This record gives sequence, C-alpha cells and structure tokens, in this order.
Amino acid sequence: MALPVALITGATSGLGAEFAQQLARSQHDLVLVARTVAKLEAKAVRLRTEFGIHVEVLPADLLTDDGVASVSARLADRERPVSVLVNNAGFSFVTAFEDSTVEAETEHLRILALTPMQLTHAVLDGMLERREGRIVNVSSVSAFIPRGSYGAAKAWLTSFSRSANLRYGPRGVQVTAVCPGFVHTEFHQRMGANMSGIPKWMWLNPDQVVREGLAANAAGKSVSIPSRRYATLIALSKLVPDKLAAAVGNRGR
Repeated sequence: MALPVALITGATSGLGAEFAQQLARSQHDLVLVARTVAKLEAKAVRLRTEFGIHVEVLPADLLTDDGVASVSARLADRERPVSVLVNNAGFSFVTAFEDSTVEAETEHLRILALTPMQLTHAVLDGMLERREGRIVNVSSVSAFIPRGSYGAAKAWLTSFSRSANLRYGPRGVQVTAVCPGFVHTEFHQRMGANMSGIPKWMWLNPDQVVREGLAANAAGKSVSIPSRRYATLIALSKLVPDKLAAAVGNRGR
C-alpha cells in the first residue's frame, strides 16, 4: 500500500526539518518545500536513506505568486493526494513597526498568514472529499500576547486554525495551531535577535514541540502549546496587564 504523503514548508531547517524527521519516522512519504534546491536535495537524500521512504523536493519561494501557485497545485493534485500539510515557513525581524517599511511588513504578513491560508485552501477540497486529512499550522505563544505585527499575524493563524478545526474536524480534517515559545533553532539567529537574556528554562527542544504538536493534531485538538510551563504562562498572561505580558514577549528582540 502507498504511504500517506506529508507536505512541509520551510522543511530544511528548524521545526520544519524536525517535522520532516518525525513524519518520515512514522512512515510518511514527504514533499519538502523550501527555496534552496541544494539544501532540499541534501535533506531528501538523508531521509530516503534513513527511512526508506519516497521524498519529493519542491523548490518554491512562498513570498512570490509563482511559488505559492506551484505548491498549491501540488496540494490540489487528486492523483497524488497529500494527507498532511505542515505550514511551517516563516520569518520575523527585530525592527520596530514604526522603523520598518510597508513592503517588509507586507512580506512578513504574507508568509505568516496569507500563504498558510492559501495552501490550506488548496489542500482542503481533496481532504474533505476523502473525509481524511491533517493540517498543522506553526504559530507561536506570541499569538496570545501583545507582540507587534508578528504576534498579530500568529493570532490570526491561531484563530483561523481553531475555526477550521471546529468546522472541518467533524468531516475528518483536523487542523491544529502549534504555539511554541522559545525553541532551539536558527530562527532567532536569522532575525538578528539578542537572546542572551532568555532563561534556560524557557527554551524548548524542537523534538518536543513537534512531537506534542503532532499528537495534539492526531487527537483533534485545535491548539497545542508545547510544555506545561508555557501552557501555564499563557494562562497567567490573561490575568496580567498588557504592558507586563508585552515586556516578557519582547525579551527576544
């Protein structure tokens, strides 16, 4: 029998690479999406060798119409159905909103909210037709606190995921927003953030974030906040003034 297929955006590093690893281990064939062909091919070779699965590489820049169209076409292909979509691609920056440009903020919003919405729409019809599918949207604990345009975009993604799970879960399609805090990946280094003030206990490992996120999705939960400590922090954030919650959220800038 053919293995289920998982498509992962931003698949060559960070949480995307960990999603690829864990889904491969659970015997999913993969479609890996990222911008750099060489990195995609290297990742694909390692996964094929280690797990004996089929790995397709799909180079695409998801900040372009052509890139989104190519991935959307793959997701909508009824002859090669995708069973799991992981919307992971994203970036952020440390520049304050007033010092940023409209162009930079538009790209930021596009990759964090518009692109996941477009890719979810592309895969959804086929999943509903088969009455089976899983969608994981990588969000952030920033969705629950005042955290600039990044938090605002992640709040949209989380709300969208909750609504979609309520609507489509009963029809066999489970949608989950995975909302981690600080994770040991290249994400903060790429955005140029100073992370020296973040206590060790606030850091999570990628394997835990992905493991808990996939488990929550399989259980039909609309939101996964990995680790009890972050779940507790988010619960407490609802009880404190916005100024205090924002001060904690902005420590990694």
